[in-house]
Amino acid sequence: MNKSVKNILKIGLPLILGLFLVWYSLSKVSVNELLKYAKHANYKWIALGTFLGLLSHLSRAYRWRFQLEPLGYNVKFKNSVMAVFATYLINYTIPRAGEVARASILTNYENVPFEKGFGTIVSERIADLIIMLSIICITLFMEFNFIYNFLVDKFNPSKIIFGIIGSILTLILLFLFLNRSKSVIALKIKNIVKGLIEGALSIFKMKKKWPYILHTLFIWIMYLLMFYTTSLAIKDLNGISIGAILIGFISASFSIAATNGGIGSYPLAIYAAFSIFGIAETPSIAFGWIMWASQTIMLVICGGLSLIYLPIYNRKLSKKSD
Repeated sequence: MNKSVKNILKIGLPLILGLFLVWYSLSKVSVNELLKYAKHANYKWIALGTFLGLLSHLSRAYRWRFQLEPLGYNVKFKNSVMAVFATYLINYTIPRAGEVARASILTNYENVPFEKGFGTIVSERIADLIIMLSIICITLFMEFNFIYNFLVDKFNPSKIIFGIIGSILTLILLFLFLNRSKSVIALKIKNIVKGLIEGALSIFKMKKKWPYILHTLFIWIMYLLMFYTTSLAIKDLNGISIGAILIGFISASFSIAATNGGIGSYPLAIYAAFSIFGIAETPSIAFGWIMWASQTIMLVICGGLSLIYLPIYNRKLSKKSD
């Protein structure tokens, strides 16, 4: 396939999917109903949720410096913050392009080689993936009976058992194949897995590994609290169980990868998760849109200001050094 066609599909498909999901969510709940929920929402909780989200991003920017210091780069905190916010803003336009831009910002303003800066971002994502998998495991442990009973009600128990056994056997066979195979694809997969493991273990070799780990935990605690406190803004969701919050959070987190910044997919992912607990469709989708909109507005403002102020701030620094 032509490279330009691939790029068009890479940019266009998530955007088209996002627009379709926006239409689909609005076909399930009218705009007037959404506006009604937005009008009667408790904006103190929304403001608190937005603030907690802001703290998580600041912590992410500070944590990044721990990875760069062993490489010999003492990056200015303000540049790190602005690079992080620029990442989120750019990801709304082209998926995953923000990570490339983030490494490029360090190259331009802190003289950090692109490949080194990008490597730290990859290892950072590995740390975040470990936390996300931990949240999923904790949720499965806490809500095992509920999830099991839900699956039994929806699906044939024998099919569930057969599916689990089949999945385990498939993973074992895949592992054996990759371990013995010398094919190009197998070698590439092994290199990727090896790199992920090395990236994860490199965290424990850092000079400031414990501050790094604490910041990682802080970031994800803020994410969870951000999600929970914003749900309190919707009166119909008051008293929602911790299980619904956790499953809704997990579902919403994965939806962000589906479209540009989670547009359209975010509220539907929350509705899909909340519906398992018998929570009504309208407040679920309304909460999803309020949650997505509040965080998006914050990121667009902070990201836009970061892109504007980055050259100004660094120009002032260069004049002082002269």
